Amino acid sequence: MTQPGLYIHVPFCEKKCAYCNFYSVTTLSDIPAYVKAILEEISLYANNYDKFDTIYVGGGTPSLLTAAAFSEILLHVRTTFTIDPGAEITVEANPADVHPHFLTSLRQAGVNRLNLGVQSFDEGVLRFLERRHTSGQALQGMAQARAAGFDHIGLDLIYGIPGQTPLSWKDTLSRALSFEPEHLSCYELSLEGDTPLGHRHRQGHFKLPDDDGAADLFMMTSDILEEAGYRHYEVSNFARTDRFKSRHNQKYWRHVPYLGLGPAAHSFCGQKRWWNHRSLNQYLSDIRQHRRPVADSEQLTPSQARLEACFLGLRTREGVPVGSLSEPCGAPSRPENEEILNHLIRQGFIVVQDGFIKPTRRGLAVADRLALLL
Repeated sequence: MTQPGLYIHVPFCEKKCAYCNFYSVTTLSDIPAYVKAILEEISLYANNYDKFDTIYVGGGTPSLLTAAAFSEILLHVRTTFTIDPGAEITVEANPADVHPHFLTSLRQAGVNRLNLGVQSFDEGVLRFLERRHTSGQALQGMAQARAAGFDHIGLDLIYGIPGQTPLSWKDTLSRALSFEPEHLSCYELSLEGDTPLGHRHRQGHFKLPDDDGAADLFMMTSDILEEAGYRHYEVSNFARTDRFKSRHNQKYWRHVPYLGLGPAAHSFCGQKRWWNHRSLNQYLSDIRQHRRPVADSEQLTPSQARLEACFLGLRTREGVPVGSLSEPCGAPSRPENEEILNHLIRQGFIVVQDGFIKPTRRGLAVADRLALLL
């Protein structure tokens, strides 16, 4: 887990989903220029990284690229860097795009983990989110992925959607479980102000579940999936066994270095973070000048790094080492800190075990606040 991970952002969508704030464009005619640019950006980092053991291609909608483009990109990655023989190589896909030839070609290119953006099996919910696939395509996509030889499939699902009842959410979970996916990511709907749904919500067109309602859905989701044998290892993530945890995403939560390529991609190493231009045009312009398309960077102070490590670590069942925490993350070095820690233990939010402060399931439901309380 100490080896860095490689992330490649594909900034294209056939249409923008109404809730999504990730950077993407709908000008698909720029895909060839983007593929050429990604190959060049890979080369620009040739002397900075020796080896990767995870590769994650996200978006946007990576499945809008051709199988030939994936093969070309992954081949160039392998010729530029050393890729661990057992590397986890993930590609995100929209169920509307997957078909047998595409999936087989991904497998031949070395992709061994497929992440399908299903979101829901309820047609009304899919329309509300303005997804371009149907529940039927999602079911077909999972079956085709199995037939193509994928034995590590992850599904993304969303709950807390206006009009979604607890019964319809249970039905979505039940349909997902019928395919026995190796990984499930269940996200509460979160709306940014500059998205179409964010604007509608701000104008009062619909309401989101209140804190108690969202907590109930969170606990119900955890109950159902853990009863089905999944391990709730991070706030939104469930794995059938430890082997199927997302190795790449764990690098983010553990402050392991990662390199991000493509528009808007972020990178991290040591206590430095930098990010690329959130503009395809600016990104392509920099690449044409053989210049890394970095928009800006920041150097975390020791205090910021501790707080961030605490915040991220408390989102996982592994938690954070007691001995590694200090102000402002809250090692119980002072009486008031120890009092807070004991209060959270009594309230059932955390446990202290084997030298780690670990969130309980109840603690995971409020994980974003725990780091501020400790």
